[in-house]
Amino acid sequence: MAGIRPPDLQKALSGAEYPADRDKLVEVARKNHAPKEVTERISHLGKKKYENPAEVSKAVFQNE
Repeated sequence: MAGIRPPDLQKALSGAEYPADRDKLVEVARKNHAPKEVTERISHLGKKKYENPAEVSKAVFQNE
C-alpha cells in the first residue's frame, strides 16, 4: 500500500465532518473517487474515532 502521499489523503477526505469514525471516512473517500489504495489504507485504521484530519494523517502514515 505504499505510494500514498499526504495530498492524496487530503483530497480523498475532502468534505469529511469531524469527529468521524473509520467507516464514515471510508464512505467519504469513496464518494470522492479516491484511489483504491487510499480507501484500503483508511479501512485498516485501528482507532474508532478521529477528531480532525491531522489525526487521520498521523494514523495513516505512522507505519511507513
